[in-house]
Amino acid sequence: MQDIVSKSDLRAELRRRRAAMTPDDRAAAGRSIRDALLSVPEVEMAGTIAAYVSIGTEPDTRGLLFALWKRGAYVILPRVLPDGDLDWASYEGPDSLVEGPRGCLEPSEPSRGPGAVASADVVIVPALATDRTGMRLGRGGGSYDRALARVGPAILTVAPLYDSEVLPTVPAEPHDRRVRAAATPSDGMLRFG
Repeated sequence: MQDIVSKSDLRAELRRRRAAMTPDDRAAAGRSIRDALLSVPEVEMAGTIAAYVSIGTEPDTRGLLFALWKRGAYVILPRVLPDGDLDWASYEGPDSLVEGPRGCLEPSEPSRGPGAVASADVVIVPALATDRTGMRLGRGGGSYDRALARVGPAILTVAPLYDSEVLPTVPAEPHDRRVRAAATPSDGMLRFG
């Protein structure tokens, strides 16, 4: 992986690796990540948690969303706006999710606006990888970089990842935003300096 330098090449390699995993391995990883996140003090104490509904081969977040909601946390989930920014609405259980215009599940509740993420106590964001400083490699749309720009410096931002996706370095541009931690199946919470 050291010789892959462009974002597009690295994204393609990471997607290929995810696709090669078995559904059982992905499900087990999602459960381990869920359990690790549920035991993090900031998550245990959070009143509002911004998260997302996993798609495709991403580490599964559905069990995490349900557990947070059942625990009494106020969970907000994104909707992608036409300009690529993220709007947020509350998660009211699995039955509150509907298929959005891009085929992803999103909340059916009323919109809270793009700024709602700034009120979250914890923000859980998708990523294909991070490096050991927390630089995040997303899917390439910039939606979460915009959302993370609204989040205060003391707020825990965390990316659920498979074990092999915390890398020595990832390519970055000036607009890219770091996360403060990653959650992986084997190592649980990895906090970045």
